[in-house]
Amino acid sequence: MLSEQSTPVIRATLPVVGAAIGEITELFYAKLFDDRSELLRNLFNRGNQANGEQKKALAGSIAAFAGMLLEHPGTRPDAMLARIANKHASLGVTSDQYKLVHQHLFSAIGDVLGDAVTEEVAAAWDEVYWLMANALIALEAGLYRDAGAAEGEVWRTMEIVERRQETPDAVSFTLRRTDGGPAGSFRPGQYVSVQVELPDGARQIRQYSLSCAPGSPQWRITVKRVRGGLAPEGEVSSWLHEHARAGEVLTVSAPFGDLVLPEGDGPLLLASAGIGSTPMLAMLDHLAAEGPARAVTVVHADRAPSDHAHRDELRRLVRELPDATMHLWYEEPGDQAPDASAGQVDVAALELPEGVTAYLCGPLPFMRAVRGDLLRRGVPARSIHYEVFGPDLWLGQEQVGQEQVRSRAQGERTS
Repeated sequence: MLSEQSTPVIRATLPVVGAAIGEITELFYAKLFDDRSELLRNLFNRGNQANGEQKKALAGSIAAFAGMLLEHPGTRPDAMLARIANKHASLGVTSDQYKLVHQHLFSAIGDVLGDAVTEEVAAAWDEVYWLMANALIALEAGLYRDAGAAEGEVWRTMEIVERRQETPDAVSFTLRRTDGGPAGSFRPGQYVSVQVELPDGARQIRQYSLSCAPGSPQWRITVKRVRGGLAPEGEVSSWLHEHARAGEVLTVSAPFGDLVLPEGDGPLLLASAGIGSTPMLAMLDHLAAEGPARAVTVVHADRAPSDHAHRDELRRLVRELPDATMHLWYEEPGDQAPDASAGQVDVAALELPEGVTAYLCGPLPFMRAVRGDLLRRGVPARSIHYEVFGPDLWLGQEQVGQEQVRSRAQGERTS
């Protein structure tokens, strides 16, 4: 809870800080990387630094957290914090790094706002920062403990035992531990980080969903290549597509992420677009293998059948579930998918059971449209969980406490 003396200060200065937060975060990252250049090379996603999306996401999370402290005193935005904590744990972030962030963030605030940062204002925002930081440190400690890892020590080496071209732009890799042990358990819907050394020596990290059911001695990830254009080309996805073959050894983290299959037997809506189908595959695979019988509505959208990674596998898994239905939408269905609809997903055309819990994964415009349609149909916001493919620029616009909020990059996760 924000203290009584800080609350009016934050309320009065939040509009000023919010208006300048973009400039503040821009300067913060410049200061941070000037001090620790290895962080840009070996931790942060250089593509999202270049296009500014990570700076916007950081600004949104800070503003959202401060706003929640004011609007909902006595409560904590655990959904937002859980999303960030899982991401940090997957990168091996340690508690001492929060001091470094504090140093450069508050230096940037002072430089941008100048004399407006009085001693009282600085103390109030310092309190906001450490409320957020200490909550994240505690959550991340729990995640490390659950993973059986010391703080930051989440990495293991895994060998590619199979590479499979799923579509022209998506390839799957089956992985096994190099020490001969089992790959390890995870919850359906979770992801792992993959660290690769690029030609310039940088060790960049991205996250990829585990696209198979837990319980197997091996894991599988599916990587969509991020093409260039208006945005930077994906460094890690391109390297994996061009160089990763059977026998290659990758550095892979323990599984993290909280967009996971819920327990129980309540009805589910699993709606995905593009490579967003990968966590849904893990959920369906688990349900088909050993989950309880439950009503499952599967929705997937893609450009064309040839672009739909794991299309045949998705059909097979749905057939194996006794009470599952599948609805496909392709922008260009052609004659390969006579049972698919043309165009965009139309949630109004679906029969949804009472009490359905929805999981959305894919590009932001897709999820905005589906979520809006579900809300109009009376599905409560608390029953709609989503995962953004890209830095979560949606975060500051949502009632954070009502939903599970997660972030990954388009085909590559971000840092």
